[in-house]
Amino acid sequence: MLDVYDREINYLRVSITDRCNLRCTYCRPKEGISLKGHYDILRYEDIIRVVYQSVKLGFIKIRLTGGEPLVRRGFVEFATELRKIAGLQDISLTTNGILLEQYAEDIYRAGITRINISLDSLNKDKYFQITGGGDIENVFRGIAAAEKAGFSPIKINAVLINGINDDEVLKAVEWAVKKPFQIRFIEMMPVSEVYEHQKENFLSTDQLLQQIEEHFELEPQFGKKEKFDGPARIYKIKGGFGEIGFINPVSNHFCATCNRLRLTADGKLRACLLKDEEVDLKAALERGCGDDELSDLIRQAIRLKPKQHDLDCSDKHRKKCTRDMSDIGG
Repeated sequence: MLDVYDREINYLRVSITDRCNLRCTYCRPKEGISLKGHYDILRYEDIIRVVYQSVKLGFIKIRLTGGEPLVRRGFVEFATELRKIAGLQDISLTTNGILLEQYAEDIYRAGITRINISLDSLNKDKYFQITGGGDIENVFRGIAAAEKAGFSPIKINAVLINGINDDEVLKAVEWAVKKPFQIRFIEMMPVSEVYEHQKENFLSTDQLLQQIEEHFELEPQFGKKEKFDGPARIYKIKGGFGEIGFINPVSNHFCATCNRLRLTADGKLRACLLKDEEVDLKAALERGCGDDELSDLIRQAIRLKPKQHDLDCSDKHRKKCTRDMSDIGG
C-alpha cells in the first residue's frame, strides 16, 4: 500500500513486550521504567489478527522486537502461528542474544530464519557497563547456537557510543573478516529523556568509514540489495567472509525510502519512530472491532507517515520522541 508520498509501505515491526533482561544505558533511564502489566499489552491472538489484516493490505515483512522478545512466554508457539499467515513472506527477529542459546533451534524450526543480535561491545567489561550487568558469554553462545541452527544472515547490531565503544570498530570489522556476519554500526537516536543525558555520546557513522578504509578494502554493495534488506549502507570486506553496514537515521536519514510501521507492545501503531503520533489499535480490538475497521486504522497510520523526520544533526537540542526505545520497540 502506498502512503501519501508514494512510498510502498510493506514492513511492520512488532514489539511483543516492553520487558527486557538488560538495562542498556541508551535505552532505559537509570531510575528504571514502569513496566506494563499483562493486560496492558496486546495478546498474541490480537497481534496475529493485526498482522493478518496488514498482509491483506500488502505488508510482506514482519520483524519481532521488544524489549527482549524472548522473555515473553509462548514466543515459539506464537512465531509458529505467524508463519501460517498466507502472503507473509518474511519473519525476522531482533534479540539481545542472552536467551538465544536456549531457543535458537526452536525459533528456526518455527520459521524464523533471519536474526539481528544486539551487541554493542566485544569487551566483557564494557558490555557489562553498557547493558547494566549483562554477561557477554551468553551472547557469544547464543550466536554460536544461531549459526548451528542455520540462521542466515546473522546480523550483529552495534549502537555507536562516542567515548565508550568507538575504539572497537576495527576489532568488529576484523570479526566480519573471519565470520560470515553482517556487522552494522548504528547511530544513537534521540529517543525519550534518556538522550538528554547522552548528547555528547552521539557519533556519526560517516566518521568511521574513513578510519575503516585505512585498514580494509571495502566493496560497496549499493544497488545490490535483496528484497528484505533494510536501510543499512552495506560494504563487502575484500578477502573476508562477512560484511559491514552503516545505519545513520540522524546524520543522513533514509526517510525517502522508509517502508515501515511500528506496533508497540501496548497496541499503538506508529508511522515514524521519531514522531509521537500514534493510532490506538488495542482500544479498538478490546471493544471487538471488525476486520474492516481494523484495516481502516492501519490505513490511517499509513496516512500519518511524514515525508521525513525533522531532526537536525547539528542541533544540540534535537527534538526527540517522548517514549523510551524499549517502549516503542527496537
